[in-house]
Amino acid sequence: MLIQRVLMRALLAFSLIVPLCGQMILAQTYTLSGKVSDSAGNAVAGAKVFTKSVANGKTFTAETGSDGMYSIPDLAGGDYEVSAVAGELQASPIKVTLAAAQTTDLTVVPVAHRVDTVPGAPPPQQTPPAPPDAPSLSDLGFTPQQTQSNTQLQATLSKRTEMLKIHQRLGLITVIPTAAAVFTGPMAKAKGKNGQIISEPTDANLDFHAALGGLTTALYFTTASYAIFAPRIPNNPKHGGIRWHETLAWVHGPGMILTPVLGYMAYKQENSGEKPHGIAAQHGTVAYVTAIAYGTSIIAVSWPIHIKFWEK
Repeated sequence: MLIQRVLMRALLAFSLIVPLCGQMILAQTYTLSGKVSDSAGNAVAGAKVFTKSVANGKTFTAETGSDGMYSIPDLAGGDYEVSAVAGELQASPIKVTLAAAQTTDLTVVPVAHRVDTVPGAPPPQQTPPAPPDAPSLSDLGFTPQQTQSNTQLQATLSKRTEMLKIHQRLGLITVIPTAAAVFTGPMAKAKGKNGQIISEPTDANLDFHAALGGLTTALYFTTASYAIFAPRIPNNPKHGGIRWHETLAWVHGPGMILTPVLGYMAYKQENSGEKPHGIAAQHGTVAYVTAIAYGTSIIAVSWPIHIKFWEK
């Protein structure tokens, strides 16, 4: 009956958190890709492709590879105007509605033959400035050869980006029950003096702390699965904050396994009227170390400039 009561409270807490997670994850993004060709059907390398959101006017850019292919990931659903410029060649804007990943091919013609009646067509040889806060793929450690000349790699990169975004969102959500479990730990501990128990925690305190621990563990391993199963990019060494983040996982990962095991042992001892002893008495210490390592790994990728400072 005791275990059933703990499981029921854990499921209740989980049912309250999961909808919040779903709302954050459902901010779906899509990838727009395609090929830029001239009027003879030949691929145009180095063409600038512009994708302008009809809703807010924000413009996203990409450059075609040697095969004329381009790819623009992480676009929100909605209407866009897509055009391309390559020297004296230009493609008139095409309206695209994104509700899923989509392929849109463009044909560039000499500027003198361009149809200028389409609203939003950029002037000849004018490149709209990229948003000042838009990171380039080179900032993430990818070379132009990796991101422009291999369409299969583009698709892999897009899938990895989407999975790591979910990993990041769930990781931040997991901080909440982790902190709550740490703060409620003292309420679930028997108080004693000289080996004698003075007061025992209430069933409500024990159950609530156990439920928070179970919720933390479930969210943590769901979060980790998105990073573990995300496609790998070849020849992409980790550095800076990412390297610290992955190194700390070797601390908080085992800790997330050991903490609930020791917690269950301490829980049984508490319910038997005993003060936690043996290895179970280390439950709190392991939990604190795990929480600190997890929080530090979050900071490592949230403020990478701090990590770079200490590496100098």
